[in-house]
Amino acid sequence: MSDVQRYWDEFCKTQTQKDLVYREAFQFGVEADWLAVLVVEGKKTATTSGFIFYEIEKEDIPKAGEYSIVLNSNNEPVAIIQVESVEVLAMNEVTEEFALAEGEGDYDFWWDAHVKFFTESLKEYDKEFSPDMLVVCERFKKVYPV
Repeated sequence: MSDVQRYWDEFCKTQTQKDLVYREAFQFGVEADWLAVLVVEGKKTATTSGFIFYEIEKEDIPKAGEYSIVLNSNNEPVAIIQVESVEVLAMNEVTEEFALAEGEGDYDFWWDAHVKFFTESLKEYDKEFSPDMLVVCERFKKVYPV
């Protein structure tokens, strides 16, 4: 049994609901350990991803209520989160309040980090960054460990 499955099973034992499933186990961004710590500490309660990547990979965007397992850079599970809300909007319409919920710094830091990340990621698909590109803004809560 994998560490991820073991971690998920431990979480499920703490729940009254049966037959829970998780969407994915993943690392946040390019600094997986730092971002995972922010989630564990409850400082990171939101994330932004590029809508175009869901389209390219033919994946559904996240939905409220779904669970995911947050991994560190060694692909070890460190937390389970549950999506509270999802909104798709232009990146230049993301509010400062939402950017601050990502827990990584002020709005300017958020903007610069996302421009850099999206610019690099889009190059793989011969696409260019645009300030009005659609992004998926997720709010989540850490549900495990409590």
